Amino acid sequence: MQIAIFANHNIYNMTGIRNDWTKQEISDLYHKPLLDLIYEAATIHRENKDYSEVQISSLISIKTGGCPEDCAYCPQAARYNTGVGVHAILPKDEVIAAAEKAKAGGASRLCMGAAWREVRDNRDFDKVIDMVKAVNELDMEVCCTLGMLTESQAQRLADAGLYAYNHNLDTSEEDYKRIITTRTYDDRLQTLEHVRKARITVCSGGIIGLGETVEDRISMLKTLSNLPKHPESVPINALVPIKGTPLADEARVPVWDMVRMIATARIIMPKTVVRLSAGRTEMTTVEQALCFMAGANSIFAGDKLLTTPNPSFDSDMAMFGILGLKPRAAFKNGKPGQQEHVQEYINVENAEEAVKA
Repeated sequence: MQIAIFANHNIYNMTGIRNDWTKQEISDLYHKPLLDLIYEAATIHRENKDYSEVQISSLISIKTGGCPEDCAYCPQAARYNTGVGVHAILPKDEVIAAAEKAKAGGASRLCMGAAWREVRDNRDFDKVIDMVKAVNELDMEVCCTLGMLTESQAQRLADAGLYAYNHNLDTSEEDYKRIITTRTYDDRLQTLEHVRKARITVCSGGIIGLGETVEDRISMLKTLSNLPKHPESVPINALVPIKGTPLADEARVPVWDMVRMIATARIIMPKTVVRLSAGRTEMTTVEQALCFMAGANSIFAGDKLLTTPNPSFDSDMAMFGILGLKPRAAFKNGKPGQQEHVQEYINVENAEEAVKA
């Protein structure tokens, strides 16, 4: 049973969850001597999670290319010449086949991505709803990343059994306009709120290596950790530079930067699943091991992340064998609508009401 504690009108619980991190506190953590930072993150990870369990997701593109957004890193933006073709939404049977293959490879979650700016109430969205229902029948967690959502669209996805919705912040609020001009930071946050209200778990993180400063990384982590409820999943991506995009010439992110981001995220969001995401193809097994030691407990597996290369299921299972890791089972926190986060969300709402009273 969780017990709410009120101090200076900030809400805590007995698990040590905080939603009032300052930039200075996060900066102090990020800049710790690396081995001390890893040790602290690893300790917190072991206190809050089975550190040997790794949640495996598979990401497929159900509608590729032709996106009207101008995200400077994205090969699917229509305005960039990246060689990515435009493909209509996949048939449901292809999605089911991809889900079955992913499950056989060890994935417990399928994430379906569509190159849309926002969801529209049309036949394509009807098809996505049918896909969500079909993948649920395979006893897999279902995640979608479809762009911006209204409250009613989020609720419709929830009613279909959607487990998680991905909507990354990408970078800090201060740096955002340098990377994207076709939507605002507030648009991103509003979609996250619509997802949360529908009782769908939130998946939201960012990308490093965009040319941002360390202060931008810290600011993004502050935003994520100070949401009313920490995201259940926080992907940490390293930029994969794509020829034809404005960020094509950015240098590879040092592994130490990935480790620092993962470790800091683990410390300030101790119960969140921290995903080692894009950029793994450039990392050795030893480098990935450091990320797992620092608190990463989720990966994307499969040959592609939408349109970019990714390690195969077989190579990941071989790495798991070396490191003594094991795949996490689906629905460990309950089926859609029954997840652990729902009760936590209610506890937070009740605590807020108690403070007001």
